[in-house]
Amino acid sequence: MTTRKLDAGPWYRERWPWILMSGPAAVLVAGAFTTWIAFSTSDGLVAQDYYKQGLAVNKVLEREDRAASLGLVARVELAGDRHRIVVTLAGTQPRELRVRFAHATRSGFDQVLSLVRVGEGRYEAAVPQELPPGRWNVHIEAPKGDWRLAGEWSGRESSFSLGGTTS
Repeated sequence: MTTRKLDAGPWYRERWPWILMSGPAAVLVAGAFTTWIAFSTSDGLVAQDYYKQGLAVNKVLEREDRAASLGLVARVELAGDRHRIVVTLAGTQPRELRVRFAHATRSGFDQVLSLVRVGEGRYEAAVPQELPPGRWNVHIEAPKGDWRLAGEWSGRESSFSLGGTTS
């Protein structure tokens, strides 16, 4: 009877240990990548003061009801390749308006603009940062905050209306 001596090489020259280690190694890489994403990006949907915002809902609704009782209607136009905003307001005429563009999912794109009156019922301001396409919540309010017009804008069209029956 003859005995054959198996000449086994080092373990790292075999295929099976590498195949068996590739699964856990892929999980470790994916976990490291997920951790990097979690720490490098902010969660724009979570507000720091959510409780206070919840308590303020009734005040906001009162301001919107006040705008409706005053019969306010605003026509918003983004002119000059979206680098200038023009608001035409029917109803009360304050000296300036405050317009807030709040992106539905990315708070980093949010902008608050102060518009000055340039004519009868017409307000203008420059838009410092381009408003990318997407769903936007738009709020127009008086500087004293006694009324507010609110609505949504798709980000595609260059003009839209808020208030009245056109919102």
